[in-house]
Amino acid sequence: MNHLKSLSRLNNQYFALRHGESIANQKGLIVSSPENGIKDYGLSGTGRKQITVSVKSNNKMSKKTRIISSDFLRAFETAEIVHQLLDSKDEIQTSKHLRERFFGDHELHNNTFYQNVWDGDEQNSSLTENNVESADAVMDRTTSLITTLEKDFKEETFLLVSHGDALQILQTAFNKKPASVHRSLPHLETAEIRELILKT
Repeated sequence: MNHLKSLSRLNNQYFALRHGESIANQKGLIVSSPENGIKDYGLSGTGRKQITVSVKSNNKMSKKTRIISSDFLRAFETAEIVHQLLDSKDEIQTSKHLRERFFGDHELHNNTFYQNVWDGDEQNSSLTENNVESADAVMDRTTSLITTLEKDFKEETFLLVSHGDALQILQTAFNKKPASVHRSLPHLETAEIRELILKT
């Protein structure tokens, strides 16, 4: 479900930040379960440098930006670097809604399996084959976070620190397109910051 579909405007400004290169990225592994992702597979040295460059080249955020991060280590370490660089006045908040998409039986396998999942999404966005979290389910949880923030805040800037698929599907929701087409939108590179604009 896309909780943003009925909205015509937003009370707040939102930026998406995909975590920097991680140890899992380096090893070509799928790490999507909380059991593996919360304590292990943090940022690589390259990932830390990527985040620093990305934040320093962005002039749309300030110390007033509210940072909300996935609780996976690679995302939270990314958020910590941003927090320090911006000298943010508020503490980092974590949200399970921003966790990596769960790739089920592909956990700790080669990341070439991503393409199989994406091909399935295009045919059926509610597909849960191989115990993979469906694209629809990811859209439901990520957009529910946005609607909660819309109810609780006004005229704030939020930086959402998350993962490739979660943010890919969230930006698809902002564009008010079905989850099945999420790979047709430009994907976020590691450490990329992108403003999320609601389609009216």
